[in-house]
Amino acid sequence: MTGEYILSIVIAALLGGAIGLEREYRSKEAGFRTHFLVGLGSGLLMVLSMHGFDDFMGIQGIQRDPSRMAAQVISGMGFIGAGCIIFQKNAVKGLTTAAGLWVTSAIGMTAGAGMYLLALVATALVLLCLEGSDFIHHKIFHENPS
Repeated sequence: MTGEYILSIVIAALLGGAIGLEREYRSKEAGFRTHFLVGLGSGLLMVLSMHGFDDFMGIQGIQRDPSRMAAQVISGMGFIGAGCIIFQKNAVKGLTTAAGLWVTSAIGMTAGAGMYLLALVATALVLLCLEGSDFIHHKIFHENPS
């Protein structure tokens, strides 16, 4: 099973890194390393949540709920995301960065749970959204997206 766990966190990290590369290409604050680490950490915590406490199974009075740790990852990413958002000169900045980190953590957890195809499709949709919106703003409306 260790090989499957390693595969899960490698996929989580690489998918997060793919989103980070796009953000870095756009010169945004959170780039490859940040998204890679968020994907890796989320994937690792999901593997830990699902399988790290198997030794306690079967002990009377002990119950395991893998969703508890996943819920804490989402809460923690909300906290980190809130730190990315700033209000400056009557404009809000960092919302896309915050949302990108949040969805990267969800993709990492999905890969950590072994749902690789779903994680891959979600990554593709994130990249389509980011690149597609840039294309629409730049090529069609001739403006720079914020």
